[in-house]
Amino acid sequence: MSTPTLRTDEPASARLGTLAAQGATGALSTETGIVYLAAGHVVHVESAVTPDLGDLLTHSGALAPDGWWEAIDQAGRRCSVGRQLVDSGHLAAGALELCHLGALFDAAYFVLAHDGPALRFRPGAAHWLGAVRSVPVDTVLRESGRRRELLHRIWPESAVDRAPLARVPGQDATDLPARRGRTLAQVDGVRTAAQIATALACRTFHTLVELRRLAAAGLVAPVAPLIPGPSSAPAPAPASAPATVSAEPGPVPRPLASDEPETALLRRLLHALEAL
Repeated sequence: MSTPTLRTDEPASARLGTLAAQGATGALSTETGIVYLAAGHVVHVESAVTPDLGDLLTHSGALAPDGWWEAIDQAGRRCSVGRQLVDSGHLAAGALELCHLGALFDAAYFVLAHDGPALRFRPGAAHWLGAVRSVPVDTVLRESGRRRELLHRIWPESAVDRAPLARVPGQDATDLPARRGRTLAQVDGVRTAAQIATALACRTFHTLVELRRLAAAGLVAPVAPLIPGPSSAPAPAPASAPATVSAEPGPVPRPLASDEPETALLRRLLHALEAL
């Protein structure tokens, strides 16, 4: 049996390119998430700093929580939860594909945002969701780069993406667009962008766009950690850490809605959603 490759200084994007060329199947771990491959294509991406598929489906109302957990119980060990959701009638195939692609690209942005080193590759490892839609590695890398550049143009400080966020006192927040106003209402000095996205049942990338716009307008800012000193109070406890992701089959649910990576690819899925 193949042994996992150990950590190297090779960037995750370069390692993904190599695995794609090899037609590899397995799970590539990085410091911020796991990329699952099948025959050299990306089939799922998981990150501890983004809501996952289960959260998005259930919080958005597209799927009842009981239906989600029923599929986990019946098909999690077989790595076919997605197929179980469709076959049981809980979710249309097109709706599942659209939501899955959104979650995949959102998580990939965080995994590749700083293109840190690949930690290890586990040949043959599969995600418990199972096959839903595969995406070429080049497409994932290109979309992650596009998002990074867009967010940088809006506001160049990437700390907004991960740190707890607070409202800036004394700033006028009237006349905001509706989605931006809903996003601002969730900023409480404790929640991160991913936690705000979960609360809104919204895609993380869409939430990041609104939060960076709010930061550019001077309405929100990352919470600076308190440096302990002789007269300072203890540093506040960090926001609750997201669940650790795992390459093992098993329920680690959380989700997102839709984005706009490959318009041609998603057009037919929109027709399925309309039918649903």
